[in-house]
Amino acid sequence: MIWDTHAHLDDPGYAEDFHEIVARMQSSGISRVTNVGYDLPSSERSVKLAQDYDFIYAAIGIHPHNAEGATDETWAKLLLLAKQPKVLAWGEIGLDYYRDLSPRSIQKEVFIQQIELANDVGLPIVIHNRDAHQDVLEIVKAHRPKFGGVFHCFSGSWEMAKVLLSLGFYLSFAGPVTYKNARHTVEVAIHAPMDRILVETDSPYLTPEPRRGKRNEPTYVREIVKKLAEIKNLSFEDVASQTMRNAETIFNTR
Repeated sequence: MIWDTHAHLDDPGYAEDFHEIVARMQSSGISRVTNVGYDLPSSERSVKLAQDYDFIYAAIGIHPHNAEGATDETWAKLLLLAKQPKVLAWGEIGLDYYRDLSPRSIQKEVFIQQIELANDVGLPIVIHNRDAHQDVLEIVKAHRPKFGGVFHCFSGSWEMAKVLLSLGFYLSFAGPVTYKNARHTVEVAIHAPMDRILVETDSPYLTPEPRRGKRNEPTYVREIVKKLAEIKNLSFEDVASQTMRNAETIFNTR
């Protein structure tokens, strides 16, 4: 049984064959999926999916791309969503200096605000970090999440990972760990302790090898588990069961 801890099944690209995707998941041992919001509408859709399907859970939050548009009304509505029983995390939140779709000062302000909101409602956080390693580190050191957090699709160095692990964070691996040029990500996977690793697809993005170039979907999280098993010299079943236990721990579902 495998938990895809980060997907976007509300994406319009799944509209025509959603039920086929679900069937493939269920026949492949993908027993749980966390559908992750990136703005208010996607957070609302995530909660609706979680209400409609017993194996889907939700995370709610404002992605750094959408930070500039957040208002007091946004926070009020997200706080209401956070009370829903299948909302397991606040995210994805963080910083993105690659595309810079919101001013960096606003990204940082909104990131900090959401850490504080997650602390208020008792949720762990799911962090998006792209080309913003130093600022993200400084923020999570100064504004500690009281209920833990996950660095989704971890892209930093092993030196950064060691700091995050010391702060109690989990590291989540996605399609890039299977890519041929993923030297730094593989190094982190080699050294990271098994009880702090999660797996995800970030569907419909970041499709793993050997399906790279096609639309991603939760079933392909098996490729991440397979790669980690190879890196760690463990069985597929051991990686699947340990990452499931880790997800149950950080998302408080045991």
